[in-house]
Amino acid sequence: MLRDGALIEKVAVRAYTIPTDSPEADGTIAWDRTTIVIVEVEAGGERGLGYTYASAAAAQVVRDVLAPTILHQDVFAIPKLWKAMIAIVRNMGLRGVCANAISAVDTALWDCKARLLNVPLARLFGMARDSVAVYGSGGFTTYSDERLATQLHDWVHEDGCRWVKMKIGTERQRDPQRMRIAREAIGDNAHLISDGNGAFDLKTALAMADQAADCGVVWFEEPVTSDELEGLCFLKNRVAAGMQIAAGEYGYDPFYFKRMMDADAVDVIQADATRCLGYSGFLEAATLADAYPMPLSAHCAPALHLPVCCAAPRFKHIEWFYDHARIEKMFFDGAPEIRHGEIAPDLSRPGHGLTLKRADAERFAL
Repeated sequence: MLRDGALIEKVAVRAYTIPTDSPEADGTIAWDRTTIVIVEVEAGGERGLGYTYASAAAAQVVRDVLAPTILHQDVFAIPKLWKAMIAIVRNMGLRGVCANAISAVDTALWDCKARLLNVPLARLFGMARDSVAVYGSGGFTTYSDERLATQLHDWVHEDGCRWVKMKIGTERQRDPQRMRIAREAIGDNAHLISDGNGAFDLKTALAMADQAADCGVVWFEEPVTSDELEGLCFLKNRVAAGMQIAAGEYGYDPFYFKRMMDADAVDVIQADATRCLGYSGFLEAATLADAYPMPLSAHCAPALHLPVCCAAPRFKHIEWFYDHARIEKMFFDGAPEIRHGEIAPDLSRPGHGLTLKRADAERFAL
């Protein structure tokens, strides 16, 4: 039976900025800190938690626009609340900061609902699998060759990851050498992924794909900007047979994923629940991928993605992004750990199983 008093009583939001443990960069930008915006929704005596990796401006959108929209509404009516949040930001622009903000609130709503029902979110969504494969992701262009090799080696040989990803595009003349170093570090029993983050023009991307294929790269992510659907399609049809083209992490709504699939732009579609309107949006992307059909991979935020990825059909893997995995371990009790290249939900904990370590997080609060 559902508990009485399932109306939303409070929506709290806080932004935190965490320095990286060393300078980081990919093919297009450099950074030395990461901001996480955490939302908590209270209803019926339970508190649901959601978050997004975004500008602190997302916290203001939650506080000033989204919270008044959902307060005193039924926490179980998530599709209704989801549509109401999308509608209220129409004139602000959905894609970008507003979508990030809605994502954090939506995941908090789902977590609160599951906690009220006293069930793990993975079971509430409906489990298609008991655990999910992850790929180690880092290999930033600021890393020394030694750190690059050590990080990728450890993900494969200590954590059992079957894929690892590195960034390319900052020093293009050195990228083939760095990919060879990565290949040697991981050995022959793991797959290498390269991520251009849209740094290349079409001709350079095609030449880089040929060099990457020589290093055994099986997945080239965002070789050109993900908005260049024709270019992605061109590359998809011309790279080596064993290489997949992937993109989609900047999708903020289901229409984005449909356009990318209709353009036949990628072999694997990526979606990010902290951007694509939360668990609700991620499930829509998963449905589209299943119908197309096309493999789906989750971008970053591994702890948050775990329960919904246990349910998504035609699912491939979650990105174990170095920054986010580090932050989630610092900030949340219940953050998953890699075992034999996979992570699994703790089915003894309701919701997504994450609890904020308030005292530990406070020193990073904005």
